[in-house]
Amino acid sequence: MDIRSIRKDFPILSHKIYDSPLIYFDNAATTQKPRCVVEKIEEGYYNANANIHRGVHFLSQEATEAHEKARRTVQKFINARSSNEIVFTRGTTESVNLVSSIFADACMNEGDEVIVSVMEHHSNIVPWQIQAARKGIAIKVIPMNEKGELQMDVYRNLFSEKTKIVAVTHVSNVLGTINPVKEIIEIAHEHEVPVLIDGAQSVPHLKVDVQDLDAEFYAFSAHKIYGPTGIGVLYGKEEWLDKLPPYQGGGEMIASVTFEKTTFNELPFKFEAGTPDFIGSTAMAEALNYISALGLDNIAAWENELLQYATEKLNTIEHMRIFGQARHKSSVLSFLAGDIHHYDMGMLLDRLGIAVRTGHHCAQPLMQALGIEGTVRASFSFYNTKEEIDAFVAGIERVCKMFH
Repeated sequence: MDIRSIRKDFPILSHKIYDSPLIYFDNAATTQKPRCVVEKIEEGYYNANANIHRGVHFLSQEATEAHEKARRTVQKFINARSSNEIVFTRGTTESVNLVSSIFADACMNEGDEVIVSVMEHHSNIVPWQIQAARKGIAIKVIPMNEKGELQMDVYRNLFSEKTKIVAVTHVSNVLGTINPVKEIIEIAHEHEVPVLIDGAQSVPHLKVDVQDLDAEFYAFSAHKIYGPTGIGVLYGKEEWLDKLPPYQGGGEMIASVTFEKTTFNELPFKFEAGTPDFIGSTAMAEALNYISALGLDNIAAWENELLQYATEKLNTIEHMRIFGQARHKSSVLSFLAGDIHHYDMGMLLDRLGIAVRTGHHCAQPLMQALGIEGTVRASFSFYNTKEEIDAFVAGIERVCKMFH
């Protein structure tokens, strides 16, 4: 890939922060947007802004077709069997809340169990805790080893006749660990247990084929894959979406309404109450097309090269601790330098124009397992460079000298 040419597609990367060139290493939190995505949003509002599905006039028909074309783009991107299996949500968090709520309502009773992992984001812990408080379900946790890899032998033994669903992350937003989700799914299916995968950190970096993985549910967000904020996807196998109850009530998700009875719309509209983000969906599709043109294999190769380069450089710094040494890793580096507090490191790097994330990264149980309060996290994208990593490492060394 021609990284210099690609960077021109992202105007924000030419910004200066405190008179230093912006080095953006907070891609796990949200990615920057290429010009074509922003232009797609502008085009939608200026040329095809009309509520979809319900209008007979030209603009409504045009907006409807663009929205449904975007759904088909998502279907193709993750290789879903049908566009009926693509539900637009506000993002991964809402997708997980949707599944936890309707699944617990329809399929779980007091004492039933959900299996999660120790490295889950809060958005795949708290929704299940809400159901635990509401319905009395139990949460079982897959532990990890010292490298930050899930202990699959323990996972196998967590199943019981009470296990109703497994909900795990594909890629850890803290450790970068790429979990063996296909094996996780196969083991769950041996027990006839469905699986929800949090794909927020995987879809931007890995080629995801939901039919090959065979998970019942898969969730991700547009803003982490170069698309707009406030929109995401829940993939669900059609047979599961058919039999589960709606998440919300309102317009669009109904077939007919009387004061005596309501019948629900066909898939996927049964789960899309109210006016959808039809501008966001088309912008997300534009982002997916942009990614597809670059090639996910090319993206993964360059990001892995950046990860290896940065890891080698960081390991030359005295008293450096990198958390997450899994054999299969995505482009995330969480670390602490000596006894320098992560907030201090993050704030001082910011003064050098380097954007990193600090804190617990919405993964406090993982931090407790590691015995720390938080880390500095650098997360890379295909538009990042080795020169930026050199400046980043030099910045860390400069901060270390200030403290020691």
